[in-house]
Amino acid sequence: MNSLFNRIKYSVQADLHELLDKKEEKNPVSLLNEYLRQAEKQTEATGRLLDRQAKLKEELEKEREEAASMLEKRRNQLGIAEKAGVEDLVAFARDEIRAYGNRVDELDRTLAETDAELIGLERKYEEMKHKIKDMKVRQLQLMGKENVTRAHRRMDQVIQDESSGMAPYNEMKAYVEQLGGKIEKEHSHDTMERRLDALAIIEQAENAGKADKETV
Repeated sequence: MNSLFNRIKYSVQADLHELLDKKEEKNPVSLLNEYLRQAEKQTEATGRLLDRQAKLKEELEKEREEAASMLEKRRNQLGIAEKAGVEDLVAFARDEIRAYGNRVDELDRTLAETDAELIGLERKYEEMKHKIKDMKVRQLQLMGKENVTRAHRRMDQVIQDESSGMAPYNEMKAYVEQLGGKIEKEHSHDTMERRLDALAIIEQAENAGKADKETV
């Protein structure tokens, strides 16, 4: 009856441990792992945006270089047109100079803003990466503490069961001792039986010897 009760007890305990393990999946370490995964995804997305911003800056610089080149070209052409006295070309060159000049000024302002924004983004991006590293260190620390806590909990359970005499290996120990006692008893019985058989043989031999002497 006790053996059946113990089996039921350990089965219930096993189910409880399984439920506790599942519950632990929602513990702070698990939540940190999920948060870390999301943070890593966001960091990767931010890195892609930074790459795109850098490429946009390169395109702006290319546009500014082209506009500045055309501005210088039209200024030279304006001087030639003025010397030649060709009024329509002078007017056209002046309009072009104004347009390219405005474009260069606008691109200069845009590039200055882009540089400032890109520097700010890169600083935040580096800060994000440092935070990720810090969280990974914290993750390892918490995982270590979690493992120690689980180990203590299981060891305490074993020690508690052992002290209360309910541990499974206590039953096994009792069984082994009982089996050992049975084997020892059977061995002792066999030994006694062999000794008795030996005594019977000796007695038979002695009786036979006596009979032979009486016959002579």
